[in-house]
Amino acid sequence: MANFALIGAAGFIAPRHMQAIHDSGNTLVAAVDPHDCVGRIDSYFPDARFFTEIERFDRYLEKCRRGPEEQRVQYVSICTPNYLHDAHIRLALRVRAHAICEKPLVLSPWNLDALAELESEYGYRVYNVLQLRLIEKLKTLREDLHSSPAAEKKDVCLSYVTRRGSWYDVSWKGDPKKSGGPAMNIGVHFFDLLIWLFGEAEGIEVHLKDSRRMSGYVELERARVRWFLSVDEADLPESVKAAGKFAYRSMTMDGEEIEFSDGFTDLHTRAYKEVLAGNGFGIQEARPAVELVHRINTLDVQQSGNVHPRLERGLSNVSHSLRRRVAS
Repeated sequence: MANFALIGAAGFIAPRHMQAIHDSGNTLVAAVDPHDCVGRIDSYFPDARFFTEIERFDRYLEKCRRGPEEQRVQYVSICTPNYLHDAHIRLALRVRAHAICEKPLVLSPWNLDALAELESEYGYRVYNVLQLRLIEKLKTLREDLHSSPAAEKKDVCLSYVTRRGSWYDVSWKGDPKKSGGPAMNIGVHFFDLLIWLFGEAEGIEVHLKDSRRMSGYVELERARVRWFLSVDEADLPESVKAAGKFAYRSMTMDGEEIEFSDGFTDLHTRAYKEVLAGNGFGIQEARPAVELVHRINTLDVQQSGNVHPRLERGLSNVSHSLRRRVAS
């Protein structure tokens, strides 16, 4: 049984990490968050120490490191805002623990190089939760793609819309400098999946760039991909709204839907078990998607015939952020 600590206990994704720690047969000994609405810890580890100051949390982990073997923390789980991941990974390595970090691992590719150096210096690993790679249907698809001749490229269309209210625009998620924008914040795991399935990126175009929506085209070794990402309710299909749902996810290949929505159960637990077995995804696995999104974020919007169907139909429903910009 391993001891874990967790940074970002009040965050949206933290309960999945707590459950993963619990269900993989390990224990959470300490957690930290500047916000103290963390009663969720009681469902899994009511005896865990809790801190609201990262400095006191850091000092506690250092104390554990110098204490008896049974008190030492072997893993630090990181569920904090994207722009803090780099600093919190460094904290984990400094207290001689492996880091298990949510996506994206970092916002800038050059931070990956620095973390790789620290891995070598401290002798501990940095893991990224890339749970879509663990879905059985997608693993089978990848095997089929990689076992067949890479002749004609596949035509892929990716759409992901998940509703976010007005709070989003004033939170760190609405600030591209802190979240990396929609392509990084809600898209990086899909870009990781696309690269994992279809190979390295060869060409990139951006057709729409806004604080709530992005769309573009990326040509991979085995596929031509048109993609659309949005956190604006206006972009949800009417059938999804009518069903009372708030998210829409679709990926087609040569016009056929790739159905994997039923494979999301317990993915974080499976990811943790892979890490504990020595098979987790590290810096090099995370690198291609981080580099691709960074390139996307630095490109200017351009006109092209490779636009996503959503843009072909026109964006008649203008997003909240665009409305504010026009009004100002």
